[in-house]
Order: sequence, then C-alpha cells, then structure tokens
Amino acid sequence: MSEPPPLIDAHHHVWDLDHRPQPWLDEPGHEPIRRTYGIQDLTRSANRAIAGRRLARTVLVQSVTSVPETRELLALAEREQLIGAVVGWADLTSPAIGDTLDALRSGPGGGYLRALRHIVQGESDPEWLQRPAVERGLRAVRDSGLGYDVLIRAGQLPQAVRLARRLPDLPVVLDHAGKPPVGRPALSDWERGVRELAAVPHVRCKVSGLITEADHRRWTIDDLRPVWAVLLDAFGPDRLMFGSDWPVCVLAGGWNRWAATVEELLDDCSESEKQAVLSGTATSFYRLSDTSEDPPPCS
Repeated sequence: MSEPPPLIDAHHHVWDLDHRPQPWLDEPGHEPIRRTYGIQDLTRSANRAIAGRRLARTVLVQSVTSVPETRELLALAEREQLIGAVVGWADLTSPAIGDTLDALRSGPGGGYLRALRHIVQGESDPEWLQRPAVERGLRAVRDSGLGYDVLIRAGQLPQAVRLARRLPDLPVVLDHAGKPPVGRPALSDWERGVRELAAVPHVRCKVSGLITEADHRRWTIDDLRPVWAVLLDAFGPDRLMFGSDWPVCVLAGGWNRWAATVEELLDDCSESEKQAVLSGTATSFYRLSDTSEDPPPCS
C-alpha cells in the first residue's frame, strides 16, 4: 500500500516561559495556556488525522517581537525534523533590515527562514502597512526571497489589500483568515475585505485561528460554515492552507477538535482540493521541500 499523503500544519507556536516571557499571555483569558509549550507537547496533542492524513511537517511562527526569539526558532528547526519552515520577526522599519535578514539566514537554521510577521493587529495606525519605512522593509523582505505573514484584525483588511496591490511580487499569506467575527451576524465587512484581498492573485490565506474568534466554550461547526464558504469561494482550495494556531487553539478546544472540524468542513471537497488545503498550498508557499542554507526566492 502507498503511504497516505502528509498533513502540514502551517501555523503553530512554541514558547518557554522560563527562558523568554510572552507578555501577551498576561492578558485576561489566556490563563489556560500560560505555561511552557514545546514541540513534544505538539506531537502529543496532534494525534488525530484529517482526511486520512497525519501530521508530517509544520510551520513554526514567531509569537513576540524579538530577533533573538527568531534565532532560537531557527535553531530549533535545525534540530527538530517536524519543523519545515519558520516565520520570524525583524523590525521592518529599521534601515538595517537587510543586514538583519542576512544575519538570520547565515546563522544556525537560517535556511528554514521563509517569511516574516509583525503583529499589525496591535498597531493603532490604520495605515501602518503603508508607512514608507514599513514598505521599504517589506521590499527588503521580498528581495531576500522571503514571504510575509499578515496578522491583522478584520477592520484592518483594507491595509492588507493596499499592501498586496502595491507589492505584487511579495508573497503574502493572510493569517487566521483576517480574524472574522465568527458566530456573529456582522460578517459583511469582513467578507468584503477578504474578497478584495483574494482578488489579488498572489495572496494566500490560512484557515486557522477561527475557533478562538468564536465563543471558546459554545462554538459549533455551524458557526464556522459561513466563514468557510466565503474563504473557499474567494480564494479557492489552491490558495488556502490548514493551520492549527496551536497552542492558542487550546483555549477553544485544542488541536484535535479543530482537526475534526476541518475534516468535516472539507467533506464536500474533492481529494485534490483536500490535498491543496492540507498540504499543497503550504508546501508551495513555504517551500517545505527546500531546507538549503540559501533558499531561492518565493514564487
């Protein structure tokens, strides 16, 4: 019998609170995950298959605005076979951003750096992504052969649309589907923004983080179906990728419950469409088969 196709988790985190604080965990509501999480915790938690696929590779994503954390994540990727790529952080506004990226890529595990991310959802400026210094930094990201993970709230989608239109050669993926108001009636503004962003053909989208935007204790799959329908119609399966947002997803049921939900959402999709969402899109965007120290530019 042939091996089942792999499952790629395109978005998860790890942190060691004894080594590096995570200030955002001090916010109310985060008590259940206010502890250290490592790769072994993920492998113990992620034991449910999705459409016959079991977890094979992951994309490890930064959680604090820290270059030292990014170095640590890259070094971890070099040691842990499960990790296929890292989304790190560097100061996009720094005139030395190019040098910082060169240093990260030449350090331990530097070949695993595939994208950067900034926590734009925490920026109050409605045009933060349009700041000249930020755009200059994003051009440096592009020139380094890296992509960009956009972390925004639904009301910030217009920023992402303008960014994608201005930088058509910067590979972009929308984290957590732009954080829609799951289970609430006011989806229209989010849907409008998502469809505008999806109209830019080089943008991808992560099907992740949805259950933590819903009621953590009472959400059902029916709360998610309207969001899924918009994403599938707007992006198509070839531009969607599964992500767990573990261990944040523990707040709303955990990796296995989210995996079971995704399997049910995919029930009407063909095998090739499931393959795209569960593996193909992430593999292509993050170049998971390439771990060389000098990765080629994103396509």
